[in-house]
Amino acid sequence: MNSVGVYGSSNSGTGVEGNSFNRFGVAGFTTNGTGVYGDNNNSNTTGHAGFFNGRVTITGNLSKGGGSFKIDHPLDPANRYLSHSFVESPDMMNIYNGNVTTDAKGRAVVTLPAYFTALNSDYRYQLTVIGKFAQAIVASEIKDNRFIIKSNKPRVKVSWQVTGVRQDAYANAHRIKIEEEKTGDERGTYLHPEAFGQPATKGVKHVRHPEPRQETRAPTKQMVVATKQ
Repeated sequence: MNSVGVYGSSNSGTGVEGNSFNRFGVAGFTTNGTGVYGDNNNSNTTGHAGFFNGRVTITGNLSKGGGSFKIDHPLDPANRYLSHSFVESPDMMNIYNGNVTTDAKGRAVVTLPAYFTALNSDYRYQLTVIGKFAQAIVASEIKDNRFIIKSNKPRVKVSWQVTGVRQDAYANAHRIKIEEEKTGDERGTYLHPEAFGQPATKGVKHVRHPEPRQETRAPTKQMVVATKQ
């Protein structure tokens, strides 16, 4: 019961394929292991451990070594890509920003989304004056999903940014562990062994996901290919 349940191999085609019009094309379930595992054998310039063409939904936390968006380059979409990295934080934060101009009395009210105070806590503010030498302050902090900016001169354009820490039910129940001790067989291993001059065998994946036993044999009753419609 500890060997491979389904194994598929192909040099140029599809090793394992699942197809369903109304349910799951491929489904993986586990209690203590990994439901679905993909590995590009460290060919990070040519292979993908997973490729998704379309929407992807993850209801739990996502952990990664890095990330970006990658799109067709706006200035040369047919020949180039453009990538930007994610902005990371030790907190589960939301960022809101905009521009506002104070009135003749140097006052401006910034209205945030109706859900703001329900979703966020521990607010942080940044103000930048644009176009003239002036000063601007947060005169009244966030209350009822709005805050007030005051400038020492009238009609001052102010760029504002507010950051809040998520306090929704999911975030409160699943805070990101900022620092963790490696335990058990993972001690002495690396998520990215090559970055530390270590061999691939020192990678965490060799502990979590030992190489499956690859067997070459004729199909039997236990090796079934099915298409569900």
